Amino acid sequence: MNILFIGDISGSPGRRAVSKLLGALRSLYNVQFVIANGENAAGGLGITKSTATSLFECGIDVITLGNHAFAKREAIEYIKTEPRLLRPANYPPDVPGRGWGVFTAADGTSVVAMNLLGRTFMLPLDCPFRTADMVLSEIADEANTIVVDMHAEATSEKKAMGYYLTGRVSAVVGTHTHVQTSDEVVMPEGTAYITDVGMTGVLDSVLGLDKNMAVSRFLTQLPGKFALAEGGATLQGVLLGVDSETGHSLSIIRLSVREGDI
Repeated sequence: MNILFIGDISGSPGRRAVSKLLGALRSLYNVQFVIANGENAAGGLGITKSTATSLFECGIDVITLGNHAFAKREAIEYIKTEPRLLRPANYPPDVPGRGWGVFTAADGTSVVAMNLLGRTFMLPLDCPFRTADMVLSEIADEANTIVVDMHAEATSEKKAMGYYLTGRVSAVVGTHTHVQTSDEVVMPEGTAYITDVGMTGVLDSVLGLDKNMAVSRFLTQLPGKFALAEGGATLQGVLLGVDSETGHSLSIIRLSVREGDI
């Protein structure tokens, strides 16, 4: 089974790239299931019902979030009714929404998607490592194919999670930093890993933001208007080849596809 994981969708350029490219990618790579991080989908910060709906309509099966999960207030209510929208599982128990779910791929395979948030340089949430243990104990034998979105700042924390969960999940996929890393690997125990899948948006930018604005803020330390970069967008992510019988990953391939490439 082929699973496509799409890196952090940044604002309208990122949504446009998904709209233009996802159908072709699903066909080209025979993709049976699509997960995307969408915590920056609405104007570069947070997600709304309308932006999430547009992404689902493009063919995304599950949207994961991160530290900006509730940046838009309407997300607090929307996430209560949309099971395909996941916030980090290590938020406190009374926070709306869920951090994992069992879904059905196009070929009928059950797939678990899990969302975790790192704590290093991030929000002081519950331990993501112990939360992962808790979720894995809850799902028991519900599915062999398990994909974890580890949304974290520190590469060390992401790497540690990869080793912690190796052999227990199909993939640990890093998000948040918006810069695609080249350390993709299938570990001997059958778990695919990458530190960061990258960003879906305008790469000629500073993490999706207007580069001139970003440079000015670093030079002056003065607040400036938050503005997304404009221009051609790129969809970045990874293609996971998973043995649906065992849940072991067989391959992980980095993707970086510009609008108009396919």
